[in-house]
Amino acid sequence: MKWVMASLLGLLVAWSGGCHAILPAASAALGASQAGVVAAAGASRNFEYQKLKEVHARYEGLQHKSVAILVDATLELQYEHPDVIDMVAGGVTARIGEHVEGVKILHPMTVRDWQYRTAQWSSMPWGEVADQLQVDRIVLIDIQDFRLHPPGNRWLWDGVCRAIVSVAERDGYDPDEFIDVWEVETRFPELEGLDRDSASEEEIKTGLLAEFTKQTAWIFYMHLEPKYPDKYNPQLDPELNL
Repeated sequence: MKWVMASLLGLLVAWSGGCHAILPAASAALGASQAGVVAAAGASRNFEYQKLKEVHARYEGLQHKSVAILVDATLELQYEHPDVIDMVAGGVTARIGEHVEGVKILHPMTVRDWQYRTAQWSSMPWGEVADQLQVDRIVLIDIQDFRLHPPGNRWLWDGVCRAIVSVAERDGYDPDEFIDVWEVETRFPELEGLDRDSASEEEIKTGLLAEFTKQTAWIFYMHLEPKYPDKYNPQLDPELNL
């Protein structure tokens, strides 16, 4: 009987020692498993944030048409940023020319020269503007707001470009009236609190106008947009030219 009790006691001691060895290993395994689950969830979330969605054109009437893109802004804006009008006209022309089938766009400098020579062009009927430029469509980009800093603080960068975009059809029901009108507003950079020591004025202006011309041109052709614009990281998709 004493031999049996001793044997049982030995088994209990051995089992207890084994538990002490097993529990830390089990805990470590559970921790690693939990970390793996968290990492997988994070990767899944990042993948979701990188998803793109297909967006149809809001206006498809530029296909196989001749087009003049006119950009207008206040005299104050033109004085402070004399290159903005040409950069917007060139950027939108390039994107529409690349993505809209059969479109023929009047060269931006031809349009600009006509604007200079025709001082009252903005008060003319749009059908007459189209006649003088000999195009089927007029796209007007009227810049309402353009700034690189938050109001009252020239130390921080907070670029905003807002414009009204309108289209007139020379062959439409009423060529002197716009067939449709949209508002486009973009901001750059997305990072808040960026100061003058972190980026140059030229970098901010170039980034803001690139984003603005992209979103303006998007009106006229089917394109891909981030499903979650505030969480999308374009650096993870460098081969995409959104």
